[in-house]
Amino acid sequence: MNTTLMRDTTAAVALCDVRKVYGTRSATVTALAGVSLDFGRGRFTAVMGPSGSGKSTLLQVAAGLDRPTSGEIHLDGTPITGLSETKLTKLRRDRIGFVFQSFNLLPSLTAELNVALPLRLAGRRPKRKDVRAVLASVGFADRARHRPAELSGGQQQRVAIARALVTRPAVLFADEPTGALDSTTGREVLTLLRRLVDGVGQTIVMVTHDPYVTSFADRVVFLADGRVAGELYDPTPQAVAERMTFLESAP
Repeated sequence: MNTTLMRDTTAAVALCDVRKVYGTRSATVTALAGVSLDFGRGRFTAVMGPSGSGKSTLLQVAAGLDRPTSGEIHLDGTPITGLSETKLTKLRRDRIGFVFQSFNLLPSLTAELNVALPLRLAGRRPKRKDVRAVLASVGFADRARHRPAELSGGQQQRVAIARALVTRPAVLFADEPTGALDSTTGREVLTLLRRLVDGVGQTIVMVTHDPYVTSFADRVVFLADGRVAGELYDPTPQAVAERMTFLESAP
């Protein structure tokens, strides 16, 4: 019996011996060098590493935004590495949410219409009560008719999170979600993400460079030179900073 496959199907996201190589034969860069990782359902995992460690590439291939050179990836129990582009696009649209450092809201649309956009792009007619409910879940029910220019950075990020959640994704991928925010607003956004994990069991995989940000996660995975370089559970900023200092000073 294939025990690797059994393990994969119990995780929200699982990578098995994933490699990603950029460039041609004469000039290649190995971004991921045989990474095997599981991200548990209903858990909040942060990914850290020195510059060039492969953390952004890891997020991109795990989320189906880029294809690995080799290896296997399972997302919500589905092997995605062999999917056609059409099926992969549908899976990303239906089962994955994305939050980025830039909010990527359409300036001409209200918060409510920005949140409904993924449903419309999927050919589904959004129900106002469902859109309002997801806005309420991020503490934004009272400003549904405001446009992005009328909102602060933290408020825009809340709308972006609501937009990512409206399809009820199996996994929410976040790439430096507080990078454009001040410390107070960033803490509010992180508290919201933590509440989503604890309250509704949302799975979150987040790339960050900030040790403080990782303290909201259940687990931190460290990368170095495209490989897994360790992990910490129940991380503290001090422990994460010490590990990062070690990784950045390693030859």
